[in-house]
Amino acid sequence: MMLRGGQNYYGIPIGVLSLESRFPKPLGHIKNPAGFNFPLLYKTVQGATIDRLIRQRDPALLQPFIDAARELEREGVRAITGSCGFLALHQQDIAAAVSVPVFLSSLIQVPLVSRMLGPQRRVGVIVANSEALSEDHLRGAGIGAEPVAIAGMQHQPQFRDVILQGNGQDLDMTLFEAELTGVISTLLERHPEIGALVLECTDLSCFSQRLQARFALPVFDLSSLTRMVASTLTHAGQPAWRP
Repeated sequence: MMLRGGQNYYGIPIGVLSLESRFPKPLGHIKNPAGFNFPLLYKTVQGATIDRLIRQRDPALLQPFIDAARELEREGVRAITGSCGFLALHQQDIAAAVSVPVFLSSLIQVPLVSRMLGPQRRVGVIVANSEALSEDHLRGAGIGAEPVAIAGMQHQPQFRDVILQGNGQDLDMTLFEAELTGVISTLLERHPEIGALVLECTDLSCFSQRLQARFALPVFDLSSLTRMVASTLTHAGQPAWRP
């Protein structure tokens, strides 16, 4: 059997385009590889901060992200994701720049989740900053006429100060969970027809299991999406088909 070379790494299904941030990344976060049963390869885009991507929407970030995606592809990853759901803005451009699958945002699950629900049901979407979320982000994720209800974390004090504004490096996880569950509770009170939740923000993924138990709803996040994509690339543990 001939083994083909040309890559630096082998056996790494997923590469991650990473923003610069120093706050904690607990188990369940895409930037904590201990939470996955397969290897990931990270590429930090220097100067790509949450503020520049979300609030400023700095167009100068696009080329560095494309360059980083191409580097991950050259290194040998078989699919590429990102560490912030607002990268949906660049989904199509980055996917066009490489030849491996690209899924930069948890938001790309919204059309799928919507089609899982009955016609009277709505998808609840929790984002880092709903005021910064634009039609361009939604279109980039393939979201069109799907019935959604969107809530943001931007007015929650700790989330705003530490994650959005970068004013600290520590997180009180009890307070963090209370901020998040408060936002979701308010959203569900306003929209009792919500049939599932999609967490845009990667920093919320660590709470998915607890949210599912508390609200008795399916919860979709980037980490679960990453595991699904990785399974399509490896099919580990599945019996081989035989004629």
